[in-house]
Amino acid sequence: MYPVLYETGFTNQPTATDRNDGLKLNDLYITAAVRCAPPDNKPLPQELAECSFFLDREIAGLEKVKVVVALGRIGFDAYLNYLKRRGLLPSRKPYLFKHGAHYQMADGKVLLASYHPSNQNTQTGKLTVEMFVNIFKHAAKLADR
Repeated sequence: MYPVLYETGFTNQPTATDRNDGLKLNDLYITAAVRCAPPDNKPLPQELAECSFFLDREIAGLEKVKVVVALGRIGFDAYLNYLKRRGLLPSRKPYLFKHGAHYQMADGKVLLASYHPSNQNTQTGKLTVEMFVNIFKHAAKLADR
């Protein structure tokens, strides 16, 4: 993920090795829908619900966000659920997850969907580097960067 963020100008270096490695994010915030690594990286609905408080608090603090890039269906659904909890989304029904989906949300933000950059997706070619780069180039353009 970090080489792509570097290539598209969202970080100052292409690697992240530890919290003191000098990595700086540029107009980017990274968070997760779940705060633990569940078995097989597949969180249960209960785990998502229990972690939603943390996600809500983080997103609420990001006042200047223009674009949200949701990585994977879990991230996509977590963001839609956040909007529902805030009363900003009457229904999730019109929002279908697919790589490259682009939605103008009622609060003025744009939601972009991407396949998750997991080994399962990248090693099978479901998500290529070019596809992932294009998502972040699109995000940068939408954010007027």
